[in-house]
This record gives sequence, C-alpha cells and structure tokens, in this order.
Amino acid sequence: VLDVLLLDTLAPLPSQHTIIGGANNLLVSPNPPKLAMLDKCFDFIYLEENVLHVGGSTPSGKILSFAKKHNLSGFELMQKLPGTLGGMVAMNAGLKEWEVFNHLIAIRTENGWIPKESIEHGYRFAKIDGVVYEAPFTCKKGFDENLLAMFKTMRDNQPQMPSAGSCFKNPKGSFAGKLIEDAGFKGKRIGNMSFSEHHANFLVNLGGGTFEDAITLINTVKEEVFSRFGIRLEEEIIIL
Repeated sequence: VLDVLLLDTLAPLPSQHTIIGGANNLLVSPNPPKLAMLDKCFDFIYLEENVLHVGGSTPSGKILSFAKKHNLSGFELMQKLPGTLGGMVAMNAGLKEWEVFNHLIAIRTENGWIPKESIEHGYRFAKIDGVVYEAPFTCKKGFDENLLAMFKTMRDNQPQMPSAGSCFKNPKGSFAGKLIEDAGFKGKRIGNMSFSEHHANFLVNLGGGTFEDAITLINTVKEEVFSRFGIRLEEEIIIL
C-alpha cells in the first residue's frame, strides 16, 4: 500500500515528494520516493467560448464524455487512454501523431501560467517544472466518431492483463514491440512478469510478479536489442 499525499491547494509540491497522476504508467519499487497526487478539487472541466478548461486531476474518460456531449473535436484520442490530465500532459500522452500537446494552449502550475511554446516537449515527454493544476485547450465543433472507433480498435489490440502500459517508447523509424519480438522476447517470462504474447511492448503481471522480475526483463531486453540491432530502447513507463 502506497502512502500518497493529496494536494488540495496551488502551493508548491512539498520537498522530497514526487507527483503522480492516476498511477497508470508507473513501475513502483519496494522503496519508492514519497508520493503526492492532486485532490478531487482539481477534477473539473468547462467550456468557455472556443477554449476547454480542464483540471489536472480530471480523468481521461470524463474529458472524452464532455467532448462527445458538446460535439468537440480533438479529444477522440482519450478513448481507452487511462490517466488524468496532469499525467497525460506530463508525458504528452497519445497515439502515433495524435498527442495531448496538439491542442494545448498553456498549463497552470504553482509558478503561474506557462504557454505551450515555452515548454520543451516531444514524443511522450514534456519538461515541466512544477505541478500541472489546470490546462486550457483549443477546440472546435465536429467530434469524429470514425476517429473514435479507430482509437478503440487500436487499443483493443493491447493486452487486457495488468500492466503499466507500453514499456518502451518507439525508436525513430522503428517500433519497440517489433524489436522486442525480433529479439525473441515476445512472451519471455521471468518469475511472474512477462512481455505479453498479445503485444510484445507490454510488460504484464501474470500474478504476484515482482519489481525485481520486471527490472530484470527490462534490462535484459534492452541489452539484447542493442546487441542485435544497435538500437537503445528508452523506457516509456516511469520507474520509481
């Protein structure tokens, strides 16, 4: 059981604490750092003219439902994308070219408002100094049911077993899952942790898997992929 501090004000994050979102993309060690997450008072969403304002602890499903109800385009990528707004911004979550930063205007942290143009970001990362308490997004009419169905189909191909999501980022010009499979690690198991038979880039817990098992698999496949293909895999999951 993790000891997690709830933040219910705009005060800076207490020292020696690490902020987490919905804890959907984490691999937690037996001795994690002190953790903090946003209180439900940061779970809000409202539309003001053509700008959608979303609180940092708002879950993706709530954002998707609001966008669908109000016929807003640009948020279809939230389909089956677990997490809360703050975590999704911090990781620039998405699928292929559809990313959270595509429609982001700015973020609000304990340091005030920071425009998107001032935030270093890219594929599955954003360099943010502070806690994402709120973010506004540009939006326009035209919720796309076809795009929604496409995201559902793509994510339905992911394993349904307990996991921390995609283990590695896709290297430029390649796919982490294919590299893992080509290295012979699809279905590879150590203890009760395994690279999924369904999708090789998902590290799944078969029941009672340990942090040590997971780390061993991660490090072993990184070494093998680099040895065979000269490509260094970079973790997408956050290891605490």
